[in-house]
Amino acid sequence: MPELPEVEVTRLSLAAGISGATILSATLGKPLRWPLGVEPGRLTGQRVLAVRRRGKYLLFDLSAGLLLVHLGMSGSVGFASGLAEAGKHDHFDLQTSQGTLRLNDPRRFGAVVFASSEADPVAVKLLGRLGVEPLGEDFDAVVFYQGLQQRKTAIKQVLLAGELVVGVGNIYASEALFLAAIRPTTRANRLSRPRVLRLQAAIRQVLARAVEKGGSTLRDFSNAQGESGHFQLEAMVYARQGQACRQCGTAIKSLRQGQRSTFFCPQCQKP
Repeated sequence: MPELPEVEVTRLSLAAGISGATILSATLGKPLRWPLGVEPGRLTGQRVLAVRRRGKYLLFDLSAGLLLVHLGMSGSVGFASGLAEAGKHDHFDLQTSQGTLRLNDPRRFGAVVFASSEADPVAVKLLGRLGVEPLGEDFDAVVFYQGLQQRKTAIKQVLLAGELVVGVGNIYASEALFLAAIRPTTRANRLSRPRVLRLQAAIRQVLARAVEKGGSTLRDFSNAQGESGHFQLEAMVYARQGQACRQCGTAIKSLRQGQRSTFFCPQCQKP
């Protein structure tokens, strides 16, 4: 599933190319997770002013509105001139004066949604409850610690919920907890302040490194130029169950938490 680094990598790979473009047409394929919310023709003639990211959403600032794009479980966005005819997994095309933006999503859990602004109830519903950005200045370690003190659930589940800090998905939660030497099943409110400080730093480090490596391509993720990510090649625990820990040699273990697979080293990560 594309997580924050993959979305940020996508943004970086298309923002310069599409910014300033005029929308010539918008074409919808099969239904996605949520409806567009307007007739596609309403987008025609608008200019793309900038491309931002909030959590796992790409935000396209238009001259008269906002387009929110979510990659879902299997989506990727391409941007190029002269794209071939849309295939069966291509469900949204935005043709512009500078190239065509295309959403490919085999499982169709992604979405493209129009809102008049971030204050629009449609945008508030999608973005309003998201936590702070982990790579931004607002991700304060003391505030993070205070928030964790109010949570009695496992720390891995708290990270995935995205209410305190947004975008730390399954891959990167496992990796950050390993780097911070914290067992993923540890209750959040049992973590001491020094351990939370290490975790906050680990989250920043892991996500920044993932962006640097182009994200993780486990199945079909690629950036807007069709390039795969390589962070998965240096993962310490994710998807390495049964293999030797790169740090101590102990076999990596896996378990299920909230219907998601979790990976950890029983020696390096303490409850």
